[in-house]
Amino acid sequence: MKKLNFLLSSLLLCMCCTIQAKNKVIEQPPFVVSNTTSIEVSQVEISDTATVLHIFAKYRPKNWIKIASGSYLQDNNGKTYQLRSGIGITPDAEFWMPESGEAEFQLVFPPLPTSVTSIDFTEGADVENGFSIWGIQLKGNNLPKLVLPKEAVIHKTDKETALPNPVIEYGKATLKGKLLDFRPGMSKTMTLVSWESAKGDISEALVEIQPDGSFSKEISLASTTPVSIYISGSSPLQLFMEPGKTTEAYINLREISRRRSKFHSEEKPYGEIIYINGPLATVAQELNQDMPDTNVQDKVYKDMKAFAGMDIDTYKSKVLELSAEVQTEIDKLPCSLATRQVLTINNKLSTIGLLRLAANTLTSAAIQTNQITREEAQKYFMERAQKIPADYIPDANFAILNDLQAILSSNYSNIVIGYYQKSDDLAKTWGTDNGIFFDIVRVIPLYQSIKNFTPLTEEQISTINTFPSAYREMLTVANAELLAKIEANKKKTGFTVNEAGEVSDEDLFASIISKFSGRVLLVDFWATWCGPCRMANKEMIPMKEELKDKDIVYLYITGETSPLKTWENMIPDIHGEHYRVTAAQWNFLGKSFNVSGVPTYLIIDREGNIKYRQVGFPGVKTMKEELLKVADQ
Repeated sequence: MKKLNFLLSSLLLCMCCTIQAKNKVIEQPPFVVSNTTSIEVSQVEISDTATVLHIFAKYRPKNWIKIASGSYLQDNNGKTYQLRSGIGITPDAEFWMPESGEAEFQLVFPPLPTSVTSIDFTEGADVENGFSIWGIQLKGNNLPKLVLPKEAVIHKTDKETALPNPVIEYGKATLKGKLLDFRPGMSKTMTLVSWESAKGDISEALVEIQPDGSFSKEISLASTTPVSIYISGSSPLQLFMEPGKTTEAYINLREISRRRSKFHSEEKPYGEIIYINGPLATVAQELNQDMPDTNVQDKVYKDMKAFAGMDIDTYKSKVLELSAEVQTEIDKLPCSLATRQVLTINNKLSTIGLLRLAANTLTSAAIQTNQITREEAQKYFMERAQKIPADYIPDANFAILNDLQAILSSNYSNIVIGYYQKSDDLAKTWGTDNGIFFDIVRVIPLYQSIKNFTPLTEEQISTINTFPSAYREMLTVANAELLAKIEANKKKTGFTVNEAGEVSDEDLFASIISKFSGRVLLVDFWATWCGPCRMANKEMIPMKEELKDKDIVYLYITGETSPLKTWENMIPDIHGEHYRVTAAQWNFLGKSFNVSGVPTYLIIDREGNIKYRQVGFPGVKTMKEELLKVADQ
């Protein structure tokens, strides 16, 4: 009997060894590139019966993610393997993240042939903002060699070269380059942000990405300008563009993905994150390298709770202390003098910004530490704001605003807009009203007027003739474009301006929608100044055309915070029924429908019942699905 038991035990042990021999486990496999930081593969388990991806998920606590049932793997030979099931997650169902914001689950696919060396995971091209991870390695820890274009070079740094003055002229600047390791299914656009000081604003432009990953974009600028490239989920990449010049950028997607990785961020870099040619290329190259402890805003915002309960004088002392620490770190950097000068300018401007927002920061810190509720925040803020004296920011700090080189900092446009109305006081302090700061503060109100659809008057046109040629040309071109748009808007159709009429607040909404009784309504609470609102309006244009036979009314409501001229000239491109209500009416509607932010959407059925409500744009796919649920009833 003992002999039999021994034989059985030996047989079972052999079977287990055989099974284990057929199972292959790859821990934390490296990958080439990912379009998400929400999920990552922690383990791949391959057997004769299945391929199991162990997924580590990290997302906002108490929010959900979803894995599409149409997800699949594609191996390096081009063969696909459809998702079979989930373990710990149900495909197509909302997976709610716990309080920690971290979770694990498994995705089960068919078995892979032994010849497969790498796989791509994707939810598919039809899934809006779907997850994809390309080039998951199954054999070895080395990724395929990164092929760099010959133009993608690392510039030698001259440590003693000082920062040159920016060029002040108006003209076209060109950005071109390529996303390295670009794959089909990745985002077809990225965002280019220009930190244009003379506009007192930032300008955003979508850059279209070609199937091979290349891109090219031309923009008009009035000076050498800091710009940032935003690629979904990554930190901004910093460059400079200049009128009449071309900036080349070769963006290393695998290095971006490594830096964002839960498991590989501490490993050896896969090269530079970006390779740059063109204006201030060496400075831009260094600014995109990891430079910890050189941003005073990061120091404050990462430890906001430490500021809870501080009075404004203690806060000021702490900010100035942190700013001095940052400057010490900047002075020790082994980079070029020019880059240290840019970082020093950044630090000075950031310090001004932090002091200017003292009441905001102290209020946020009090909320985070539960010293006050959000309902108490306004009163708390006002109490601190009223205690801030006029000389809270030392006069010496403001001198940086009139330094020509300061416009090479992306922080300059944010600070100058806060102080352009203080120009007379600063002129008295400095004993002059000449310099870059004064040039810019004369331009800002005129440009903002044009931006808000108010053309320049004859008097203003005479005034700009005294401006530096770059700013004169910029305003002249912007004004001419506005006049052309206003004329074109007069010929546009497809939109209707409505009056709310003389009704009580309680009857206002019923009065508005009564005109469209018996039809499905998509109600959009929006504002002309709301970037996400404008973006959503553009993205829904094809959907509205596709659903044109569904008898859906698109109803847009805004308030007096949307300037009248801006609203009148923006809505010709937003087909639908438009209402601009009073401030009191807007506040009443906001409370009635819990409009905590714009855009807020309501879908109302033919009987006048609210069937769907959403704060923030949910995406075209979701909006279309929700509309069809009601329209097809």
